[in-house]
Amino acid sequence: MLNQLSRHFKLTALLALILLPYSQLHAHAVVTDTSLNVEKIAPNKATKVRLTFNSQVELGLSQIFLVSAGDKMQLLNAEPGGHQGNVIIDIPPLTPGEYALKLSIFAADGHLSEDIVRFFVAEGK
Repeated sequence: MLNQLSRHFKLTALLALILLPYSQLHAHAVVTDTSLNVEKIAPNKATKVRLTFNSQVELGLSQIFLVSAGDKMQLLNAEPGGHQGNVIIDIPPLTPGEYALKLSIFAADGHLSEDIVRFFVAEGK
């Protein structure tokens, strides 16, 4: 009897997951792409980086920090990127080295997501 109830519960839970609308399964804003994958940042030159999220982002409630050597954090300016889920971040001139973008992003549905996007700035050839 207990095994039948457990099996019935598992089947019901599985059916509920299948029937949930797609948007409820992706309630958090998750980075799905970044311009850093195709464009490297040139040293000592201000630039912009595009992040693409799987959902709409509330930039007024979100924060994006540049993390550099010694865990120094700098709040960066970000603006909507023209397409839903796109965010454009202003990157100041950087010397060669290892950096990260520390993200505290609120999705439009109010869920907070945190993520880190690491990147390198290398000397030009």
